[in-house]
Amino acid sequence: MAFTPMIEQYLSIKKDYADAFLFFRLGDFYEMFFEDAIRASKELEITLTSRDGGSTERIPMCGVPYHSAQSYITLLVEKGYKVAICEQVEDPKAAKGVVKREVVQLVSPGTIMEGGLLQPKENNYLASLSLDNKDTFGLALIDLSTGEGKVTQLHEVDQIMPELMTYNVKELVLPVLTEEEKRMLTPVLETSQLTFSVQKSFEKDEAFTHLYNDLLEQAEEKAYVLLLNYLQHTQKRALEHLQPVERYQVKDYMRLNRQTRRNLELTSSLREKKKHGSLLWLLDRTMTAMGGRKLKAWIEKPLIQLQPILDRLHAVEALKEAFFEREGLREALSNVYDLERLVGRIAYGNVNARELIQLKESLRQIPSITNQLSQVNYEPLKQLAQRIDPCQDIFDLIEKGVMEDPPISVTEGNIIKDGYHQQLDEYRDVTRNGKAWLAALEKKEREETGIKSLKIGFNKVFGYYIEVTRANLRALPEGRYERKQTLANAERFITPELKEKERLILEAEDRKMDLEYQLFQEIRERIKQEASRLQAVASELATLDVLQSFASVSDDYHYVKPEFKEERAIHLVTSRHPVVEKVLSEGEFVANDVEMPASCQIQLITGPNMGGKSTYMRQIALTVIMAQIGCFVPADQASLPIFDQIFTRIGATDDLASGQSTFMVEMVEAKEALAQATENSLILLDEIGRGTSTYDGIAIAQAIVEYIHNHIHAKTLFSTHYHELTSLEQQLEHLVNVHVSAMEQDGSVVFLHKVKKGYADKSYGIHVAELAELPPTLITRAAAILKTLETPDQQVDRVIKKAAEPLEQLPEVREADGIDSAVDSKADSGQLTLFGDLEVKEPKPGNKASELERRIKELDLLNMTPMEAMNVLYDCQMALRNHRRAKSLTKG
Repeated sequence: MAFTPMIEQYLSIKKDYADAFLFFRLGDFYEMFFEDAIRASKELEITLTSRDGGSTERIPMCGVPYHSAQSYITLLVEKGYKVAICEQVEDPKAAKGVVKREVVQLVSPGTIMEGGLLQPKENNYLASLSLDNKDTFGLALIDLSTGEGKVTQLHEVDQIMPELMTYNVKELVLPVLTEEEKRMLTPVLETSQLTFSVQKSFEKDEAFTHLYNDLLEQAEEKAYVLLLNYLQHTQKRALEHLQPVERYQVKDYMRLNRQTRRNLELTSSLREKKKHGSLLWLLDRTMTAMGGRKLKAWIEKPLIQLQPILDRLHAVEALKEAFFEREGLREALSNVYDLERLVGRIAYGNVNARELIQLKESLRQIPSITNQLSQVNYEPLKQLAQRIDPCQDIFDLIEKGVMEDPPISVTEGNIIKDGYHQQLDEYRDVTRNGKAWLAALEKKEREETGIKSLKIGFNKVFGYYIEVTRANLRALPEGRYERKQTLANAERFITPELKEKERLILEAEDRKMDLEYQLFQEIRERIKQEASRLQAVASELATLDVLQSFASVSDDYHYVKPEFKEERAIHLVTSRHPVVEKVLSEGEFVANDVEMPASCQIQLITGPNMGGKSTYMRQIALTVIMAQIGCFVPADQASLPIFDQIFTRIGATDDLASGQSTFMVEMVEAKEALAQATENSLILLDEIGRGTSTYDGIAIAQAIVEYIHNHIHAKTLFSTHYHELTSLEQQLEHLVNVHVSAMEQDGSVVFLHKVKKGYADKSYGIHVAELAELPPTLITRAAAILKTLETPDQQVDRVIKKAAEPLEQLPEVREADGIDSAVDSKADSGQLTLFGDLEVKEPKPGNKASELERRIKELDLLNMTPMEAMNVLYDCQMALRNHRRAKSLTKG
């Protein structure tokens, strides 16, 4: 099919960017054609048209104005698409045939540089993945907006997604994969959270070797080089702001899987998915965007090495005690702009003059910051003050060269200060003083010629001129006036003096803005050469910002400095949930002491619904995380071990997308904890087993508790409504029962939210249902059924079967045919062995109901729990069914 040369050019370029929308520059519009046009018209809600492309059929077309293209690009990128920007790269006047066009930049979720698409306090990491022959994966990450780079090596496919989610990666670059590699990476490739890009080249560029040298493993280097190749291919410009890569190992930080981050609401709330109500929200008193990003990074990856934790805690303690110096630091930091991203924009070549003023104002704060810091009574902070580079030369350059309130555009002039460049000053003098000079010349010519009507004017076609009416032409001196234009009633002239001034003025107007832009580029280039210095300052200020944030929160909320001991014991006095304490609209948070000595591995927590079991568990985990990121903790005393991992199984949710029920999700999450936890881990399990039948649930819950106790030995908080499990305290040496207390008052339950030793034997579920304002008749009915179930002489299964009938209409329990009891009486043993072999005797045809009666009467029901009673009834029911089956076979 034959197309016009322009459409052929479009198709040729589009071939290299098949997975992106191609914004093809035509005049004042970016146009899209064919399938791009059809999709873009829907995604952007713009009109779809068509045009003649040289073929027999018109081709689909849509476009967006050049001056407002950024808003449309933003919409597409936010939806996970990529946009290739194709510009004219030669002067149309000099072009022979079709104007040459090239893609000058590819904008994608991982390569955003424009401020409108970037969250100030969040990094925007682009990642790449490589595979080698040793079943090892290399993972590389770069935040193009700040230049930060990280690499690590992973040894399991299951480790990939947690790392990508930790860094909130939106785009992943992959090499060309074999079918086997695709199958291996199925868990990654099937996620809908990522935009995927493919890069074929692994070629090393010597210009970037200083960023990684020989420090990386083979898989890490392959991933990093792959990522650099992708950025060079898509960004089409120097990447001089990229910082030396930071190599890290996953095992050097606390492991927090996706469920734990979600359940503990570390960076966003569970329900609304917003920052408000999260640990990040509580701790964020940072004054700078880069400090906010570093705070989030610290929360995402708590430390597990003692000395770095103590270094942070000591600095926080010093800043907490230095109130006036800390307030001075906060005030100075509040005037510091986002240095990291400013440097990125400078290196990228898209910074404007106003942003250079922001850089200058940020550098202006450094003397105040270092002065305040040097007065804090902690030597490492004093050393930090000496280490921070004031970058005085950069400050002076901007101060001397850039106007204080420049326009946003860098090509329209008025951005360079007077006195910075002699030629520019001359141009400005000409343009500023041109009118005054012309007025003086006009006065002078009138006096010399005696022509009072003589005037000097300007015409875009003829330039400057002296206009004289025909009646006064005789008064002009000979030789000096040169005729320029003839009018009906006048003549226009030029003199050598006016001609020279005209040249200067027109040259000044033409060249002034060009020269200003050139000078601005020179200033920007000189600053770009100092990018590494500015990035070092930004990193140091970001760290200081997080430390002062911890100090401010700790001071305001009366947090305490935690201690770490080798003994694996948790000791917290008046421990509180840091977030719940601050969001409570009514009442005060009830603090609790937490005692888990080295001898206690598991706390089995019972108590009523809404009593605070989950809050108690979460606050311990959050306290651990706060301590290991270097913050003080919500308690009056705190002594902790260092934990390597935290696993949580809290909340009941289906995973409909993968076809998993609540119970399956529960089991999968529990399995991860059981498979990966060590004795140095913290495990939080809430209501394990509730998604299946009572017997299955109890069996699984007990088996999990026993497995953790006997094989993992991790500190574990296990909450349950299966009160039967509380007997495990007698069987498992390192398990302790605790319960959240409640009391009944005037028929209502009062939740005390106090954790005490021992176990609870009631869950107060009906009271919670009443608090939820279920219909009163429903509540009354539920209470009646519960009372009947708890009555020793009622047959539970028949009561449940007749649940729709009023209790007074339930028929009497009929006498059954004779049957041997299926249960050995356990009245004296106190607790049925739920998971042992039940002794069920084979039914004997001919036995009388009096035998069943006798067996039931021998049971000590007043000393049995409801669950024990249900077990007895279940065994009786099964024995009865077997008895009837046997009778039927006998008759047959």
